[in-house]
Amino acid sequence: MKELRIKRNDPQLSEIQRGGLKAFEMLFRQYYAVLCAYGHKYVDFHDAEEIVQDSLLWIWENRENLIIESSLSSYLFKMVHHKALNKLAHIDAIKRADTRFYEEMQEMIQDMDFYQIKELTKRIEEAVAALPESYRQAFVMHRFRDMSYKEIAETLEVSPKTVDYRIQQALKQLRIDLKDYLPLLLPLLFP
Repeated sequence: MKELRIKRNDPQLSEIQRGGLKAFEMLFRQYYAVLCAYGHKYVDFHDAEEIVQDSLLWIWENRENLIIESSLSSYLFKMVHHKALNKLAHIDAIKRADTRFYEEMQEMIQDMDFYQIKELTKRIEEAVAALPESYRQAFVMHRFRDMSYKEIAETLEVSPKTVDYRIQQALKQLRIDLKDYLPLLLPLLFP
């Protein structure tokens, strides 16, 4: 077993390093709420909870190799801070991609003639209508009603991860069903 190197002699950390589940549970209870509140300063509460859970799980999974040069508290807050900033960067990238999609779609629509638009609209409606109900609901709410995953999850009373799964499955099926129209649909199906 590798040595856990810390600046101060911390019996709780030493016990966690030895695999002490009770010490880890105590650490979890001690820091979970305050780290969630801290993470919520940067991202929504659901994302903050996920970041904190991932961070604490990482501590447990890497306890034998963990090297902490500062206090555990500082280490945890820095970890949550960095993960929250990474999440914000990811959200920003998605927004930029959505903006780029909208602009490209507008150009494509302007270049298409009326018949092509009518045909494409019909094919899209048919393909969306053929989706399983749960996939169709999530897809329509997100792509055509501009609802966030969180809003969809609240409306459908499911988790945001379930919403993400359903939308991904809908996109997968639409790619198959509309393969002949992919050049025109790339921005819609590949966000």
